[in-house]
This record gives sequence, C-alpha cells and structure tokens, in this order.
Amino acid sequence: MQVFQHALARVAVWNLAGFGGIKEPRMKQQALGLALLDAELVTLVEVNPVSHIYALAAEIAQYGIEYDVAIIEQPGNLHTGFLFKKGVDVSHLRMINGSQGNYTRGRRAVAIDVKIGKFAATLIGVHLKAGRDKADQRLRDSQCKVIGKWIDDLRDTPGYKRDTILLMGDFNMIPGQDVSNFHHLGGDDVMDFVSCWDLQDRFSHILDKGRANLLDGFAVSRAYSKDYVRGSLRLFPMHWTMDMGRERFKDEVSDHLPFVASFKVF
Repeated sequence: MQVFQHALARVAVWNLAGFGGIKEPRMKQQALGLALLDAELVTLVEVNPVSHIYALAAEIAQYGIEYDVAIIEQPGNLHTGFLFKKGVDVSHLRMINGSQGNYTRGRRAVAIDVKIGKFAATLIGVHLKAGRDKADQRLRDSQCKVIGKWIDDLRDTPGYKRDTILLMGDFNMIPGQDVSNFHHLGGDDVMDFVSCWDLQDRFSHILDKGRANLLDGFAVSRAYSKDYVRGSLRLFPMHWTMDMGRERFKDEVSDHLPFVASFKVF
C-alpha cells in the first residue's frame, strides 16, 4: 500500500448531538461524515453512551480509516472523547478537576497531550453550560475561571512551557455577547480565539426553523504556538458533503457542524 506523507495534520472538533442517546442509523451517518472529514485527530462532544465512540471507530474502519479512541466517562451521560489515527501519539488523558464550576451536573473539561511529528500540544475539550440567560452566563463564568486558571498553571509547568495549548468544543458562547465568558476562558490574554476571527460570517449550530449561530469554539495559545497554519480554521460543510440540506442533516446526523484546522508537523 502506498504511504502518503504530510507536512500538516488536521485537527477537528464536532458536537454529535448526543442528548437522549444516538441510535445506530444516526451513528452510521456520523461515521460517513467523519470519513469525509478525514482528520488526523477529532475531539467529539456529546458522546452518548460511551460505547458510541467505539461504534463510530468500527464503522469508520469500513471506509479504510483506522482510528484509536481515548475517552473518560463523565458523571453525567454526555461525554467528551477523541479519535486519532496511527502516528498520532495521545497520552495523559485526564479531567480538569472542578471545571464543572458551580454547575453541579455540568460536564468536566478533558485534556490530552498530543504529539504528531515535531508538533506537541495539550488539547482541552470542553462542553460548557448551555443557555442564553444571565444565570447561564454566570455558570459558564464559573467554569471558564477554573479552565482559564488551569491553562495558566499549565503554562508554568516544566515540560509544558513551550508547547501549544489547544482549546476546543461546544463553548455555548456567542462572540460579542458572552464577553465575560471569553475573558475568563482566555486568561490574561493567553488564548487566541481564532474561531471568532476566522469564522465571523459562519455558523456551527443549527437551530429550529433553519436559524443558526456560532456556539462552538476553537482557540490556540498565543505564546510559542508557531505550528498553527494561520487562516486554516474552517467550518466543514458536512451537510453539503453528504448531499443534505441543513434541516435533514439536523434530523439525521447532528445539529452542529465540525471545525477543522491545520498544524505543521515538521
């Protein structure tokens, strides 16, 4: 078999819309979408149940793409996990303690260490409190403060001081509206929320009656992050690649669209 060599690795994030569970027909559609996305590393939000991510990996293998799996079970029933190809070194899978904030039933942020060629990063997958009310924003503030401090502490930890930090997932935050959330999550100007800049005219969350907004997020640490290919972050139009309209995609696959970005591995 021919071996393809790459200078770049693609990192993606996608909310699977797992509230209430994901049945087999939708799992198969999601596997097809992920095969078309074909990223080296994918952060998956709202995995439900945990076994779903293993079913996805097995189904994607039918398209000739082999993924390994890393996942930690959350206290609730919506989990964050990772799919990664051979050659992607994933280690030190852990939850960020206290990252549920004041939202007792909230999802914890999950971190992994990633090595692809010369690219080294700590990736943090998040699924923050949903809701547009002021009380919801305050709960997200409590979560963002913990995650922001964890990022600050990681930057001061030997062995991590010069590594890239990636932050991605369902932020449930809208650029220009949830200002305090972004402030606390970014720490002291530590994170660059590239999704806010590169995707200003895009949407990732499909609402009822076809409306949409940019709830999902993707951020890269400002210091020492020379591996991110500037301007590479894209919203992947999975509904188009699967020959679906937005409404059908929302019903049969997910109510979110993935992000994907490129990183230099040389």
